[in-house]
Amino acid sequence: MLDSLKPAVGAKASKTRKDRGSKTCGRGMNGQNSRSGGGVRPGFEGGQMPLYRRIPKRGFKNINSKEIIGVNVERLNIFEDGAVVNVASLIEVGIVSNPRDGVKILGSGELTKKLTVEANMFSKTAKEKIEAAGGKAEVV
Repeated sequence: MLDSLKPAVGAKASKTRKDRGSKTCGRGMNGQNSRSGGGVRPGFEGGQMPLYRRIPKRGFKNINSKEIIGVNVERLNIFEDGAVVNVASLIEVGIVSNPRDGVKILGSGELTKKLTVEANMFSKTAKEKIEAAGGKAEVV
């Protein structure tokens, strides 16, 4: 019966009461952990060189780098002829979910529609293909 379940005998130990009356208050006699403010920081390994310092650190992370999202020219064919394509319309259609630090139009594929494309950057071939199809490439 679920209402009569109990832990095994000896499985539950009563908590040590740290009262004001006893001399050491459950901390033991001497040592670092008996002192106020005693104990060691997280990751301390008793003076041994800690793991976070033993493992190799590789590479370089530039904190000033920008994350640019690339969109190929062929993906722009889903827009209507003569449409204005900008970052907001790319998000609305679902080509870009998060523009991060900007959108760059790349030159892979063919463009069959005449579009006015507004983006942060264009590759040289993307600009040529947009203009060859009769559209305009505008840097925002």
